[in-house]
Amino acid sequence: MIKLYQFNCIWGIPNLSCFCCKVETYLRTINIPYGVKATLPSTAPKGKLPYIEDGNPSFGDSAFIITHLKRHYQDLDQSLNSLEQSISIVIQRLIEENLFWITLFSRWQYTEANWRINKEAIFGSISPLIRNFIAAYYRRKIKQQIYGHGIGRYTPSEIFARGNQDIDVLSTFLGNKAFFCGNLPITLDTSAFGMLVNIIQCPIESPLKDHALTKQNLVEFVERTLNHYYLDLKSA
Repeated sequence: MIKLYQFNCIWGIPNLSCFCCKVETYLRTINIPYGVKATLPSTAPKGKLPYIEDGNPSFGDSAFIITHLKRHYQDLDQSLNSLEQSISIVIQRLIEENLFWITLFSRWQYTEANWRINKEAIFGSISPLIRNFIAAYYRRKIKQQIYGHGIGRYTPSEIFARGNQDIDVLSTFLGNKAFFCGNLPITLDTSAFGMLVNIIQCPIESPLKDHALTKQNLVEFVERTLNHYYLDLKSA
């Protein structure tokens, strides 16, 4: 059985990491058995979550994990034509290489209130004797990454204007469809859900969340995915 290593489930959503949520949603969509082990990134092969064990090897990075799942279990994208495949990859890049950094800024840097919520969610299980030291170390490291990416060099209003534009793109592309490419979920849907549930249904407040909540089709997409694949979570 596959073992999925990820952050602890909190906030009433599948996972506080959009990438952990993406992988778990893919597993649930293709309906294969798996177990979950809550851990922190320090134990992971690439120093980040999620990672999986499937037989002897353990490997991380959600893209590599899903490539493995496609090759050995089921490919959700097998019915897409070349144009649909290309568009799907482009939208995933928008989500994971741009919008992701804006959500990171929202949690680690935007307000002290958001940081306190994020800190408790990630580091709350660590001994109080070392919790503040470890949390401060990782916050400093994440802030450096945000700055190095480039998004951290903008003002908050510039950052959220860019994120809101991404939300507009996702809402327009989804339109009135059940999923992003029609009536059946594809890999893009697992990525979009992982990001959107972490914007819309987590207790991190920002102009990005406010804007996403005005997009009824995105709100319904999140609810639809939760109702279909996470009934156990909703009933917990």
